[in-house]
Amino acid sequence: MRIAYVSLHWPRTRNSGVGKKIQSQVAAWNAMGHTARLFMHTQQYEPVTDLIEADYFFYKSAGKIRTEFNRMFAMSGMIKAIRAYRPDIIYLRYGIYVYPAHRLMDIAPVVEEINTNDLTQHDGLGSIYSLYNRLTRGIFLRLNRGLVTVSRELAVSPAFASYRKPTRVIANGVNLNDFVTLPAPANDRPSLVFIGNPGCLWHGVDKLVALARRFPDLYMDIIGYDQLPDFEPLPGNLSLHGYLDIGAYQKVLCGADVAVSSLALHRVQLHEASPLKSRECLAFGLPLILAYADTDLDDQNLDFLLKIPNTEDNIQTHAQAIYDFAYRMRGRRAGRDLIVKVDQTIKETERLDFFEEIIRARPGDKKNADK
Repeated sequence: MRIAYVSLHWPRTRNSGVGKKIQSQVAAWNAMGHTARLFMHTQQYEPVTDLIEADYFFYKSAGKIRTEFNRMFAMSGMIKAIRAYRPDIIYLRYGIYVYPAHRLMDIAPVVEEINTNDLTQHDGLGSIYSLYNRLTRGIFLRLNRGLVTVSRELAVSPAFASYRKPTRVIANGVNLNDFVTLPAPANDRPSLVFIGNPGCLWHGVDKLVALARRFPDLYMDIIGYDQLPDFEPLPGNLSLHGYLDIGAYQKVLCGADVAVSSLALHRVQLHEASPLKSRECLAFGLPLILAYADTDLDDQNLDFLLKIPNTEDNIQTHAQAIYDFAYRMRGRRAGRDLIVKVDQTIKETERLDFFEEIIRARPGDKKNADK
């Protein structure tokens, strides 16, 4: 198969979770004997060397109206390039519609990847972009030939299921061969680590601050945040590291006993997920605290996973369980043989099988391809 991977609006960098995911997907497809190429539509970004390998279609930001015209011009250039590439299938990572992106559907069957419920998450972009998304999202969803969702919850959500598209659930994964199990530290008191990005309500960093305040003998490292002004003064057992590349944050992970994943998905009306950063932490061998149903791991009873409720008060109600888990996990690491379900290679084989099903199917075929 000739596969065109399309990413809209955002620069995908080598050190970002999404950038690494896309890069590994394209590499896996090529390694499996297919021809895959990434087409990236994004605002101008410097240095370009920070971006993953792609055909770039840049636009300038210059006020809302002018920026929209620039985005459309860049999109037209991308469509022309993809048409010349002559793909058998197009894999589109969900993004807000930009004219004339619907013309992708005239080139080849389009499979759209759904990573979140855009109806709730895009509310954070402001009222204008949120309304625009709600008015235009159906353009892609009506015309595509199939969906890949990263969770079962998204697959059955009315926001997507109402379009009655063949759907395959494939959670996020990482290439386990790219990671080594980090040696466990010999901490007298447990050290917990969280990796995220500012502005993500569902991370629940406020809950981490509350946990650190409640238990002074738990040490907390937060990567990705360089300030939390709403919670100053911060407790002395909590450190902020700001943005770190993988080499730098791996050093922090070396000293951690336990990783913490997102604690507040309920704030964006989600209850199931497969965050890339949590998978990286598992691949490095760190035990993990989850406050949601993990698409790959929820049915597994593993002693290095602590599952707490996805509720606003989960830290208050389960603080002692977290404390006990952290002490119990000192000097331990997660077994590599027990996390094979998160491996990227398995997932890309499933994705390619779905692509072939879509190519073989007639355009009007409503067969449900769920697994």
